[in-house]
Amino acid sequence: MTAATYRLHFPHLDREIAARENETIFQSARRHGVRIVGACGGRGTCGSCVVRIGEGEVTKLQSPGAASEDLYENQGESSDRRKWLRACQIAARSDCSVEVAPRSLAPVVRTETDRGEKEMLPLDAAVVALDPLDCGDLRIDLAAARQLPSVLREGQGSGAWSLRVWRHGGELIGFGPAGRRSLGLAIDLGTTNAAGFLVDLESGERIATLGIENPQVAWGADLISRVNYAAQGDAAADELRGAAIEAINALAHDLCRSVDQAANDIMDVAICGNTAMHHLLLGLPVRQLGRAPFVAAVRGAMDLKARELGLAVAPGARVHIAPNIGGFVGGDHVTALLATESEWQGLGTALVMDIGTNTEITLIHDGRFYSASAPSGPALEGGHISCGMRAAEGAIEKVAYTGGRLTVETIGHKKAIGLCGSGVLDTLATLHRAGLVNDQGRLAAVHPDIVSQPGKSGGKRAVQLAPDVLFTQDDVRAVQLAKAAIRTAVDLLLDEAGAGVGEANIERFIIAGSFGAYIDIESGIRIGLFPDLPRERFLQVGNAAGIGVRRMLASGQARLRARQLADTCRYMELSSRGDFQKIFLHHIGFKKSPIEESGK
Repeated sequence: MTAATYRLHFPHLDREIAARENETIFQSARRHGVRIVGACGGRGTCGSCVVRIGEGEVTKLQSPGAASEDLYENQGESSDRRKWLRACQIAARSDCSVEVAPRSLAPVVRTETDRGEKEMLPLDAAVVALDPLDCGDLRIDLAAARQLPSVLREGQGSGAWSLRVWRHGGELIGFGPAGRRSLGLAIDLGTTNAAGFLVDLESGERIATLGIENPQVAWGADLISRVNYAAQGDAAADELRGAAIEAINALAHDLCRSVDQAANDIMDVAICGNTAMHHLLLGLPVRQLGRAPFVAAVRGAMDLKARELGLAVAPGARVHIAPNIGGFVGGDHVTALLATESEWQGLGTALVMDIGTNTEITLIHDGRFYSASAPSGPALEGGHISCGMRAAEGAIEKVAYTGGRLTVETIGHKKAIGLCGSGVLDTLATLHRAGLVNDQGRLAAVHPDIVSQPGKSGGKRAVQLAPDVLFTQDDVRAVQLAKAAIRTAVDLLLDEAGAGVGEANIERFIIAGSFGAYIDIESGIRIGLFPDLPRERFLQVGNAAGIGVRRMLASGQARLRARQLADTCRYMELSSRGDFQKIFLHHIGFKKSPIEESGK
């Protein structure tokens, strides 16, 4: 018997999609590319995928794939239909009109790109443009050769037989008419966002920049959710791989279009990402990344044909994949080390931290490199937070406590609709300073801004930041777990460096990543995320991974240096340390910092 199919209409998006009877609304939306925030990937544990049903009938599910008989019908504004329902817990039983929460629809205004000043990269490109007479005995890539007749015909039609030829090593990889630019594409494939950079390989100039959300977030905001999904089988892994390729191809197309070029003008590509992103992109097995010890299938740098990955660039183009270090410390951290080398080189002790869904940290002490990853989860970026959202207009980014009440500032000074990563951190720091969260992380019982959560039994409390924005007790716990994991990693790396090496020895504390660019250092110190060092020792560098991968695209020497850095780093598996749990629990709470003691 064929399963019924219904139509889902999304009025705010002017979209209509097909929904199968045996799938949730969240799964239907994901299959058709309709964005509904789902930090847990649709497992029903986060509550971020809420929707409201206008017209139509849905069945409430106990869990994805296990239907109950509770039906919600359109009976007017007072019915359950006007409540926010989890899209991953309901399935259509008729054609429906679906309203997506504003947090899912808000356009991102901060991505992992560094727009702005003109950038000229040191040039030592792997791909070189040649005159046809200089080709000699070079072999020819088959896919490139297939394009040669059409290129020659185009040249003949214009009355000009001039031709451009591109070489990579001993192989001719592309042919084109005179005047065609030599383009390269650098990609930082992050867990949350993907950043693309278009570079002129003959001048070294970065000519276009673009950042988009990684479409894999539909399968979960955290890495383990995606790894577990991909481990279900080849079809699941192909879905995630296809999403990553879709993101890269979209960046290639839009970047080239912005400078009046075509994606097939891209002759070289460099990509970095953490170990999970690396494996999912390449179709490597990921099951072994789902539990400790986290063993990578491939650590070294890789050079491939772009067409092997399904990239829509020049048919003969190459792809260079940055090397991994170990565990979840991947190529994006290697490129961050490469980009920040001038800041830590020559110092006795320095630390490079790329804060994100997975936080990678390297301690550099007396010329030795110690690396680890902290399973910080997406809480610090607004994921797995009840009203968390991307850094979009309307996201709360700053919280203050004045006159006994909380006040907020939003991105773009718009109506508050959610809480982004920097706002999450600022909220918790402010609540603790005001005494609304105690040292153990419990919300105060009585305060005008603290309410009982709607629909929660047992009097579970939450902070009312705005009419539709709550910061709950569970949110406090999520941030506590994230900051404790990061701080524990720092402590254990310092211990690994040797007796007598402590926080005070850190001469430069480098914070990388999109979240790291907007984080308030004082708030980070106040909640115990960072050690209480002199403020001038902290350096926020933004998307260092993006800077590093651009250098790798433009320079063979940079690729060699990245390999050396990856080989030099000594990877440390935190879970192998017997004292991990003790130190982790020590950092769960909130100690008073010298800032608070002084009353500043």
